[in-house]
Amino acid sequence: MKAVIMAGGRGTRLQPLTKRMPKPMLELLDRPTMEYIVELLAAHDFNDITITVCYMADAIRSYFSDGAEWGVRIRYQEESVPLGTAGGVKRLQHQLQETFIVTSGDGLTDFNLSQALEQHRRNGGIATLLLKEIHCPLGYGTVELDEGGRISKFVEKPHTWIDGQGYLVNTGIYILEPEVFDYIPDGEPFDFGRQLFPLLVERDIPIFGYEASGYWSDVGTLQQYYQTQLDMIHGRVKVNLPVEVASVY
Repeated sequence: MKAVIMAGGRGTRLQPLTKRMPKPMLELLDRPTMEYIVELLAAHDFNDITITVCYMADAIRSYFSDGAEWGVRIRYQEESVPLGTAGGVKRLQHQLQETFIVTSGDGLTDFNLSQALEQHRRNGGIATLLLKEIHCPLGYGTVELDEGGRISKFVEKPHTWIDGQGYLVNTGIYILEPEVFDYIPDGEPFDFGRQLFPLLVERDIPIFGYEASGYWSDVGTLQQYYQTQLDMIHGRVKVNLPVEVASVY
């Protein structure tokens, strides 16, 4: 199974930490953020991984190399010109000829990717978005589903919400069929969340949402960066912890 990890961003909201280090290489406890993602993918048999890189790409390449240490194969795609999330993945079309998964390299989750893949195959759509229910959607794109789990509407980062109500947010993890490339233009910036998926809904092409249980943090701000590590220490996420922490908790 093939996976794409998007790791080309500059992580401006995490400055000054990202001035000398790309966001996916920022350590959560004792290891780079993206290492936990690689381990999760490997655990669910997504063992052929391409990492899209741009900002401080050498730091990522030198650490992960060919992926043998994690039991996976890792290749790299350099983005000299930013093409957005979907536009960057479009450049890999020639090697993504079967079902594949796309995720960011700068978040932390323990979602059951195998269960999400099973539901994707049952539904038969060309895309399944992994969603997480939260109560404050500020800063996130929200998704509405019909009774069959098909996505009916996107709301890009709402400015208002109802206190106590749950909202399904887009976690930036997608299971895709190669047919999605038919809707992504060549050589121009194009985004999954803002452009591709709303376009598919508008054209009445079935795409689905998978309401994932488990932990998810996008590690997008300094506050969330530190909170995520506290969550790890207190056992709120299923990851391999440092021996010193695991022995206590």
